[in-house]
Formats: sequence, structure tokens, C-alpha cells
Amino acid sequence: MSDEPLPLHAESTALVHAPVDRVFDFLDDPMALSSHMRKPSAMMMGARMAVEVDSGGGRVVHSKIRMHAHLLGMALSLEEVVTERQAPHKKVWETMGTPRLLVIAHYRMGFELTPQGEASLLRVFIDYRLPSAAPGSWLGRWLGAYYARWCIQRMAGDAARHFNSTLPKDRRMSASAK
Repeated sequence: MSDEPLPLHAESTALVHAPVDRVFDFLDDPMALSSHMRKPSAMMMGARMAVEVDSGGGRVVHSKIRMHAHLLGMALSLEEVVTERQAPHKKVWETMGTPRLLVIAHYRMGFELTPQGEASLLRVFIDYRLPSAAPGSWLGRWLGAYYARWCIQRMAGDAARHFNSTLPKDRRMSASAK
């Protein structure tokens, strides 16, 4: 954690066709929430992050989550700590120490769930700053906002797809048409 301001912000919303308690249980699992980071992708230049959790499993306040990968010969790593958890409505975590990332530096990230009838409105957000040293300082100016949006859109979209895929086929079609 850092006392320095996090001046940049991005957020994404999705309507998830499940009640807030089920959606929270899914998103509360760092393995589900970070699934987009654990698969090779163009955004990760084919790399994948390994994710490790402490005995709290990333599901309690002060629980720690660690991620690491090698990208283009560089070691990337970060450690996050859960700072707020109000089941089944909100969870927030942030980086601690000095993250070794390319296009963003410290960040605070989280999600909020609001009931919408039988569904849930999911808002995923990130507050972050760009790296101050090269090459991250120039890469961040070029790709930081794009990467932050990609990450939160993947989290929101993955949750919506997860629950949409469990709907009966007739409801799945009407849910995707909205």
C-alpha cells in the first residue's frame, strides 16, 4: 500500500444474471477473478500470471494475493492485500510493496454489486498510477489506460458470461439480447 495518490480511474459495468450473493461468491475467489491473467493473451504477449493466495484465500480483509510471470524476459510480480470486504456487496484490494509491472504501478481495485431484481449490476473499478521509471513510464503513457480498461472489462465480462452460461438456453438467448 502506498500513501501516494492514484489519479487515474477506469470502471466497467455488467448485468449479471444471478443474485448478488452468488455473484459475490464467484468474484470473491481470486482464481476466478484473475482468470484472464492466468491465460495467455495478446494483452499479456502470450504470458500468463501465476496466482498464489495465503491461508485466507484472498477472501478476508488483510489476506494477500501474489502474482508473478515472465514477459519478454522480464520478471513481473505484485502483491495485493484485501482492504475491504462487505459480503455480498463490495470488495476492494490494492497493491503493496513495489509492484514490478510494465504499464501501471500501484493500484486499488474492486467490485460492487447492486441487486437488480433476480440479477445483479456489477461495477468493477481500478484507481491507479503510471510507473515513474523507464521503460514503464513511457509504456504506461501509451498503454496504461488501455490495459486498465481491458482488465476490468474482462473481469466484468467473465462474471456475466459465467452466470449467463448457466441459464437455460431460452433465457440465455434473451439475456444476451439485452
